[in-house]
Amino acid sequence: MNALLLVAHGSRHQQSNDEVFELANQLKRDDSINYDIVHTAFLDVAKPSIPEGIVACIKEGASSITLIPYFLNSGRHVVSDIPDIVKEAAKQHPDVSIKIAPHLGDSDLMAGLLIEIVNSMHC
Repeated sequence: MNALLLVAHGSRHQQSNDEVFELANQLKRDDSINYDIVHTAFLDVAKPSIPEGIVACIKEGASSITLIPYFLNSGRHVVSDIPDIVKEAAKQHPDVSIKIAPHLGDSDLMAGLLIEIVNSMHC
């Protein structure tokens, strides 16, 4: 089974974390998604951690996990922290394919999304 793990930074403000959980729930409900399992994990501050999120996916039967970093920029977290965590998890779970998708801000769709957001405002 294929799993998608939505990875955000994490916040001390629960409302921020709840927004990420809600986004994951929206992904779960979307019929066009090609993943059997969708979970959320956080890099810092909030739970579940990325290793815990990976384990949750595996417990549900995932044989392939794609992490999508919900980050706008390719800073240290995207470039080194998340890959280091994934590398360690891959050692602990050698029978599971764990990949990292490009971070959100790297998408060619980002400019169009921003335009759509501002154009939808009723000023």
